[in-house]
Amino acid sequence: MKNAIRGKLPEIARYTKYYEHDGILRAYANRAMVLAVVFGVIAFASLGLAIYVRIQPPTIIRVDKDGNAVVMGGAAHLTEKSGFSLGLLAEAAAEAAPTDLEGRAVVRRFLEGYLSYTPDSAERNLSESLNMMTRNLRGYTMDKLRDDDTIGKIKEDRIISDFRIRTIESVKDTPWDYVAFGVKEVHRINNGTETTDRIVGRYNVRLMEERRSEVNPSGLLVAQYSEQQMVGDKETGLLQKSALDPSAPDK
Repeated sequence: MKNAIRGKLPEIARYTKYYEHDGILRAYANRAMVLAVVFGVIAFASLGLAIYVRIQPPTIIRVDKDGNAVVMGGAAHLTEKSGFSLGLLAEAAAEAAPTDLEGRAVVRRFLEGYLSYTPDSAERNLSESLNMMTRNLRGYTMDKLRDDDTIGKIKEDRIISDFRIRTIESVKDTPWDYVAFGVKEVHRINNGTETTDRIVGRYNVRLMEERRSEVNPSGLLVAQYSEQQMVGDKETGLLQKSALDPSAPDK
């Protein structure tokens, strides 16, 4: 009935009232305005956060000669509030006692570097091994190497030493005292003829603790070293007796 009456009206009267169109447009405009305000607030908040981060002073970590780290600058107050100090953490790590596994690793690295070499690598290997010793043992060993002209003999006879560790055992009730068993095979040239010495030996190594550092992260040094030939008839001239071990037999 209503449609029939509307169909009899003039064409212009059939359109929706103007205020209905205006209300729809205003509703869209209001929605757009709300979204614009929300996104504007987000943009200003992001800009403010970026400015705040940029104006913060940089975090500086100072490391002294002992390896202790101290937080300086902007993050220092956060460190103090939380009760956490990088310096204390580094100091605690430096004071941590070495483990038996670290001790065995030091013994292995020392023996393999000291007893394995070629004419080209002898100086480097012996130098690295000497740096792993305490000062008094290093001085004694250097004098022994110099008096015996060990480096000169290695280069002159083209000596190649290959050392293999079989076992490393810790001495019971003696801290940082280890006994290693290994086989050393020494090749040399005499008058154009190659000779090979195969020696099974026992190697006694005693370690000492020092403060951990970047140079010595394990905190262990070789304080005493001696060799005892178990099998093998030929004398290589390279076996040494530590001055700190008077009970060791002369080689």
